[in-house]
Amino acid sequence: MTDTAVKQGSSATVAPGPTVGSHVRDYLARVRGGDLGSLPAVIGLVVLCTVFALVRPVFFSAGNFANLFTQGAAVTVIAMGLIFVLLLGEIDLSAGFTSGVCAAILANVVTVLGHPWYVAVLAALGTGMLIGLTLGVLVAKVGIPSFVVTLAGFLAFQGVVLLLMEEGTNISIADEVIISIENDWVPPALGWLLAGVAVAGYAAAQLLRQRKRAGRGLQTDPAAVVLARIAGLAVVLGLAVHVLNQERSINPLITSNRGMPIVVPLIALLLVTWTFVLNRTAYGRHLYAVGGNREAARRAGINVDRIRISAFVICSTMAAIGGIIAASRDRSVDPSTGGSNVLLYAVGAAVIGGTSLFGGKGRMIDAVLGGAVVAVIINGMNLLNLSSGLKYVFTGLVLLLAAGVDALSRRRSAATGTR
Repeated sequence: MTDTAVKQGSSATVAPGPTVGSHVRDYLARVRGGDLGSLPAVIGLVVLCTVFALVRPVFFSAGNFANLFTQGAAVTVIAMGLIFVLLLGEIDLSAGFTSGVCAAILANVVTVLGHPWYVAVLAALGTGMLIGLTLGVLVAKVGIPSFVVTLAGFLAFQGVVLLLMEEGTNISIADEVIISIENDWVPPALGWLLAGVAVAGYAAAQLLRQRKRAGRGLQTDPAAVVLARIAGLAVVLGLAVHVLNQERSINPLITSNRGMPIVVPLIALLLVTWTFVLNRTAYGRHLYAVGGNREAARRAGINVDRIRISAFVICSTMAAIGGIIAASRDRSVDPSTGGSNVLLYAVGAAVIGGTSLFGGKGRMIDAVLGGAVVAVIINGMNLLNLSSGLKYVFTGLVLLLAAGVDALSRRRSAATGTR
C-alpha cells in the first residue's frame, strides 16, 4: 500500500468537525424535543424588560438597575438552595421562615449580645445547617413526606421567629460589615477587574472543556460558538458594570453611589461554587441520579439517604445566607422577616428559571435567571404603581406558565424519547 493510500485511508476514518449550522440545527432539535433549558426564562426576561422600559423609561436608569440586584438578592439565594431539594423531586416549604429564624439569630447575637459580626454570621449559618439536618433526617430516615415535614416547619419556624423577636420586637442592626452586604458598593475599578476575571475564567473553562472532549475523541462545539459565548458574556458583564458604575446619588458631593452592589459578587461566587459542585463532582452526579430514579441510584451503590439529607442541609444553609442578606437590606430584623411571599417568590424563581418540580432537571443558573424575572416583575409593577393584588395575580400567572412549560416539555421529551 502506498503512502498516499495510507493517508487517504486514515483520513477517511476521521469524522468531520461540527459546523455552526449543524450546531444550531442540533439545538433547535433539542428544543423541539422538549429540552428548553433556560430559554423560556431568558425570553420572558427580555420581553418584561422591554415592556417596562417602553412604559416607564426610568426602568433602565442606573439607580433602578442597581435596585433590581438588591431587591432580588435574598430570593435568588434562597432559590439556589431550593434547587438542590427540587432536583430530588422534594420540596421545602419552610425555607422562607428558615431564613427568618437565621436572621433573628444573627440580630440577637450581633445586637443584643454584642458579639462580632463573624460570630453572628457563623451562628446564623450553623442554625440553618441544624434546621436542614433535622428536616433531612425526618424525610430520609423517618420517611415523612417532605411536604408534610416542611409544612410543619413553616408553621413552627414562624413561631420561633416570634419567640426570638419577643412577640413583635424590631431589632436594629448597626454592624457596618453586615449592613454593607446590601447597602455598599464595590469600587468601579474593582468592578471592572471582577468582570474581567469572570470572563477570563469562563473562557478558560470553555477552552479546557473543548480540549478535554477533543482529547477523548468526543464531539466538540464549533470554535465560533465557543467564541460567541465568551463574547456574549463579556458584552453583558461590560454593559452591566458600565451602568452600575454611573453616579446614582442625588447629591454626589455629599455621598457617592457608584459601583456594583457588594451582594452581586457574593451571588456570583455562590453561583460558580454550586455550579461546579453540580457539574464537576461525584456528589453532583449522585444528586441528579437520585432525582432521576431513586431506586436505580440505590442499586448503583449511591447512599440515597445521605444525598437527600445533604440536599436539605444545603437548602437551609442557603436560606440562612438569604436571611443575612435580607437583614442587611432592611438594617434590622422583625417578625415578618422571611415571611409573607418570600418562599413563594423563591420557589417561583427556581421553577421560572427552568428547574423541574418533578426532579432530576435543573441548574444553578436557573435560580439567578428566575430571580431576575421575579425582581423585574415586582420592580416594574411598582414603577407602574399597580396594586398588590395585581402584582400577586401576575406573578402567579407567570409561575403557572413556567410550571406548564415544564410539564409540556417533559411530555414532549417522553414522546420523542429524549428523556
